[in-house]
Amino acid sequence: MTVASTIPAFCQGIQHFAESIPEFETYGQESAIAQGETKISSPSDPKAVYQTLLGAEALRYLTLQITASKQSGHPGGFASIAEGIAALMMLGYKNIITEVGHHAPGFYSNVFLDRSLEDMGIETVQQLRDRFRETHGLLGHLSGQIPGLLNPAGPLGQGQHFAMAAARLHPDTLFPVTIGDGGIGEPYVMSSIAHFHTAYPNVTNFLPILVWNGYSQEHHSMVSTKTNDEMKRYFTGNDFQEVILVDAKDYDDANQTGDYVDSSLFSFKQRLAFTQAILENTAKAAQSALDGKLTVLIIKQLKGTGVHKRGAKSHNLYPGDTVEKDYIVNALKERALTPEAWELVRNNFTRAGGGSASKTVVTEKEIPLPDVGTLPKEEYSVGGEKKVATTAMGALVAHVGKQDPNFIVSNADGNAASGINNINQALKIIHPTADEDYFQQPQGQVYEPLSEDACAGLAASTALMGARSLWCSYESFAINGLPIWQTVTQAMAELRRATPSTITLFTAGALEQGRNGWTHQRPEVENYFAGMMRNGNIFPLFPCDANSIQVCYEWALNTKNKGITITASKSGLPVRSTFQQTQEGLEKGAFILQETPGNQMVVLAVIGDMTLMPALEAANQLEAQGLGSKVVSVISPRRLYRPSDVATENCAEADTQFISDADFNTLFQGDALIGITGGSSAMLEPIMLRSTCPRDTLAWKRGETAASANDVMAINGLTAENFVKRAVSLLS
Repeated sequence: MTVASTIPAFCQGIQHFAESIPEFETYGQESAIAQGETKISSPSDPKAVYQTLLGAEALRYLTLQITASKQSGHPGGFASIAEGIAALMMLGYKNIITEVGHHAPGFYSNVFLDRSLEDMGIETVQQLRDRFRETHGLLGHLSGQIPGLLNPAGPLGQGQHFAMAAARLHPDTLFPVTIGDGGIGEPYVMSSIAHFHTAYPNVTNFLPILVWNGYSQEHHSMVSTKTNDEMKRYFTGNDFQEVILVDAKDYDDANQTGDYVDSSLFSFKQRLAFTQAILENTAKAAQSALDGKLTVLIIKQLKGTGVHKRGAKSHNLYPGDTVEKDYIVNALKERALTPEAWELVRNNFTRAGGGSASKTVVTEKEIPLPDVGTLPKEEYSVGGEKKVATTAMGALVAHVGKQDPNFIVSNADGNAASGINNINQALKIIHPTADEDYFQQPQGQVYEPLSEDACAGLAASTALMGARSLWCSYESFAINGLPIWQTVTQAMAELRRATPSTITLFTAGALEQGRNGWTHQRPEVENYFAGMMRNGNIFPLFPCDANSIQVCYEWALNTKNKGITITASKSGLPVRSTFQQTQEGLEKGAFILQETPGNQMVVLAVIGDMTLMPALEAANQLEAQGLGSKVVSVISPRRLYRPSDVATENCAEADTQFISDADFNTLFQGDALIGITGGSSAMLEPIMLRSTCPRDTLAWKRGETAASANDVMAINGLTAENFVKRAVSLLS
């Protein structure tokens, strides 16, 4: 054991040190990244190769020790890419993104070594161990709050969106993104890259790195049977111009069987040869991507390389897999470094890229946002001609795009189909074929892949990376894009910086899709947002008309770190409200659209625009019976919760505004209350929780083919007659 006095302070908590390391006297006496430099001088320099291998060993050691400290976490996948991550660091590329949430402990180890985690009070390995998988510490999967890490990572198939969004916003910076065997099996990864490359052929400064290790969580990966040539052809066939593959088996001198081998079992000479191949080919791939070629780097090495187990068995630690377990102790001892080697690795990783990632990567500072000026809102006359709400909002969106060149609008089903063709006309669909009839050209701001994942992915990632965006979708199909939108909104709630809110416009609601039948009638998606409202930074908005939607969008545009959904019809509907009324609705959650006196008071709390039609008719029928009514238009249900219902205190850019009890009673107190929505009844929960009068909900049940919105509502019991019948029953 090395004398304790020589151990650097940051190494406190390391359980095993090596007595010596081969060839350290030759290649380890001074840092390969010299003082004042940001990268190695050459990827072929023997000193740089040697120290890259030391970096990979350090990453493996930390990854295994911190996971074993909690008997949980995922060391195996990252272990197979450790040389690749170390190579990126030594080459000065720190804007590293991942699609693989299971690689989190490896990424934490990386930003610990470059001192980024000191920004959250983690200065020693012991603190790294203590705070792994703990509240306010290092989550089991990447989140939005970790210094130096650019993106959250959880569900597979998302990371490439962050890399592409960042590359578009920062054209001179390389954004490597590691993608696992499981991720490449997702259809989203390759299709989203293909559409992005067609839309933005000159944006190639993102570098997918396939972590090809042969295994997924519990079995062989579905791409494990491909040969090297087949894998190369797969990428070539998907538009990649440069495919670079490094196979550890080509350097194996340990006679390992199978197509996937463990480089930690090679002789030291061959370990260096493999590391040099990784370093040189990573440099080549990076330069190719920066030079304008769509490039992929494939690193083929057995899952679990150099840790406690191999293959899928290395994926996860279980109770009992402690730092005292014999196979974990043995693995740690095999990876152990001397204190001098630890110091060398830390010096290199800290100097790489010009300093700690927490100080240098693009997400550690806000992108200046162009001033969009005053939005050209047009307040239509109440009771005048019918107006299309989405078209009214489209005019404002077009203005934003004209003022902000980074702004994008995404839509899978087409803006024209959603009543917002004015966005296309003003901002143009991005397409390699110029065609004035379809408002498309190579340089545009409307991104239209036929994939909700790709739409939500680029729009939400753009917002997370610091620029404005808008994701438009049919409400019916939005569910396919919501996983990444949810990931981004949670990350925004945790961010240590302000960023524009991720805003959506969901059109063509179920009530408008009669002829299309139930395949286009899926307002159950609102359950998703209703559940997310309690997260603290999620605001579903339901404008009641063309005036209301303009005020809603203006408010959303000026917010930070929130997820805001705007749901509206694409049909021409009566204008019922003023700007001022929706401003009140945004502040308090709702406003009284119409109040009629009577012997008893029935409150009709209405979410949506079309649902106001039977509600207002019900008010007339109640009046004919001598009963009074209040028709309340609910604009922002989240405002109607009690503060204790929502995790506001944990949100960045926290919004702590909730309606007071007195104002709630002004809006909703009566002799009976009926909550009405053409979507999920879950959106009405805040009202039902706080109301004390007899109450009920009438909401969406299921879809069916019908001739009109009125017929769809009738099928679901959303009729004036039903409202009146239920109100009378409650009053009695």
